[in-house]
Amino acid sequence: MVAAGAALADEVGITGLTMGLLAQRLGVRTPSLYKHVAGLEDLTRRIAVLALDEAADAIGDAVQGYAGRDALAAAMRAFRTFVLQHPGRYGATIGLESTGPDDPLAIAGLRSLGPFGAVLRGYEIAEPDVDHALRMLRSLGHGFATLQAAGGFQWSADIDETFEWLIAFADRGLRAM
Repeated sequence: MVAAGAALADEVGITGLTMGLLAQRLGVRTPSLYKHVAGLEDLTRRIAVLALDEAADAIGDAVQGYAGRDALAAAMRAFRTFVLQHPGRYGATIGLESTGPDDPLAIAGLRSLGPFGAVLRGYEIAEPDVDHALRMLRSLGHGFATLQAAGGFQWSADIDETFEWLIAFADRGLRAM
């Protein structure tokens, strides 16, 4: 049911997802969904966990065997691709707070940062700056991909060229640290 909810969220957006719409998609009555989830908030959290795990797998697979700029480029491209292919489920990950270290959301969130942490080990980032670097990479990837998914780049410059420029810029900044 969570996978079906995630797929539907990718079609209608996470804010367009309703229990009624999911029930219709699954060919069941809405009350039967409550045997599996506590409600829309619970479903959204489960979709977020799924999305974070899927993103971690995609980015982790992409960076295998690479280091430095090549690993950074692979991670950023995989992140962007994930967001563009799964905008609804990715949207579920934004703004949710974990309830503690054992919360599946917290566990999946840390797992999703793992590949980016591996990328950063290829740079000489001081330990106190790793969190800042992780936030920077997430912000760059999130901002670019969500703007692109929303049709926010309407001028003539090639979007892929701009994204490669962003990767080169991030690489130079990380090397300068």
